[in-house]
Amino acid sequence: MKKLFDMKLTEGAIDFIDNEHLHDLITNHPENQGRCREIFAKCREKKPLTPDETAELIAIKDPELLEEMYEIAHELKTSIYGNRIVIFAPLYVGNYCVNDCSYCGFKSSNSTTVRRTLSDKDLENEVTSLEDVGHKRLILVYGEHPKYNADFIAHTVREVYKVHSKNGSIRRVNINAAPLDIKGFNTVKQSGIGTYQVFQETYNRKIYNKYHPINTMKGQFMWRLNAMERAYEGGIDDMGLGALFGLYDWRFEVLSLVSHALHLQKLYGVGPHTLSFPRIQPANGLKKEDIPYLVSDADFKKLVCILRLSVPYTGMIMTAREPVALRDELMQFGISQIDAGTKLEIGGYQKAREVGTQALKEEQFQVGDTRSLDDTVKWLISRDFIPSFCTSCYRAGRTGEHFMEYAIPGFIHNFCTPNAMLTLTEYLIDYATPETKAAGIKLIEKELAKFPQGPRKTDLAMKLQTVRDGSRDIRY
Repeated sequence: MKKLFDMKLTEGAIDFIDNEHLHDLITNHPENQGRCREIFAKCREKKPLTPDETAELIAIKDPELLEEMYEIAHELKTSIYGNRIVIFAPLYVGNYCVNDCSYCGFKSSNSTTVRRTLSDKDLENEVTSLEDVGHKRLILVYGEHPKYNADFIAHTVREVYKVHSKNGSIRRVNINAAPLDIKGFNTVKQSGIGTYQVFQETYNRKIYNKYHPINTMKGQFMWRLNAMERAYEGGIDDMGLGALFGLYDWRFEVLSLVSHALHLQKLYGVGPHTLSFPRIQPANGLKKEDIPYLVSDADFKKLVCILRLSVPYTGMIMTAREPVALRDELMQFGISQIDAGTKLEIGGYQKAREVGTQALKEEQFQVGDTRSLDDTVKWLISRDFIPSFCTSCYRAGRTGEHFMEYAIPGFIHNFCTPNAMLTLTEYLIDYATPETKAAGIKLIEKELAKFPQGPRKTDLAMKLQTVRDGSRDIRY
């Protein structure tokens, strides 16, 4: 196979993952309850943890200490993010891929996978379908292929923003795609994106090389590891990190994610805007028993909790890979963003496929939560969460370093909760079923009643009435 990568592109790259030290932390680290409670005190002060401190939490086995850790994570999540949950939808633009990752349904050797790239018209139809049910935030997803270069990605972003259907439009597009060079990242930034996600898959170099041959685009560990530095230099200060849990020991991946977040914080004063922690799911050509380091539900709950405590101001995304019951539980102490009404096949949002069914030959992996957007909104409301379609921070310039400055006590009350209430009100009026609308109105009334009397409450009440009267995109 022709080599698709120039080795010179990784010259000068920084390897900030100390494999030997991280492995020592997870193999020679007995539980220390006294030290854990010292770290709990630091967590309550909303301070990020070092990998060594994170390892103390990983070592916890005592049930009472575990429960205390979950309670602190719940407190931390509530104080920083309140009871809102941001909603988005993934939109797969194309699934051609030159990589041959054995864990992925889109791998190049998978001859039964249906390959397709959306045309501009197809993309318009997909976005129309998403807008017609109420979506305002998308993440565009691409296979790793030369045809999905920076110019193509930027073009598709601009095409998405052009579409206006029913009562709405997409207000913010995020990206999950291959790493780019600095110029490429800048090209995509100019199209008006929010967050650019690059998942390392696994931070263990040996395991990484096992799954990603060196002669593919994805085969260069250091090119991928340093992607966010190039993104920042290219003007993107909203960065999304992630690891694919199941390729290697979850404890090592957690410590690596924490190391990565601290590296960016030290280098630029800006940590990742989001962390993702998807578990490998069955896919076309992959069964669950083939997953080498399968992460149990109990360990998954623990790692989500630990990430929330270790990187307190970072948004945490739990995708529809996970089943409803687990999403319900983890929402309480870590998660701030979820996808809803998710379809992973190329062109899937236009198809009238029965809810709960999938076509794995056309999708990257199996989805665990197949509910519609309205059912998901109704579920969140029933749990006293405010479903939020807010995009205000991106559009007001509260990103990167500015977001870190705002992410203090009061941020949630001054911006996030009011914006969540305003965007939910839009959704209830324009898209919701009668049952969801009735439940949502009650929740908004209850949330407004919580605000102390004063100018801020008066102003929010006026803005909510403005939305009811027909205005849209009112925001703080």
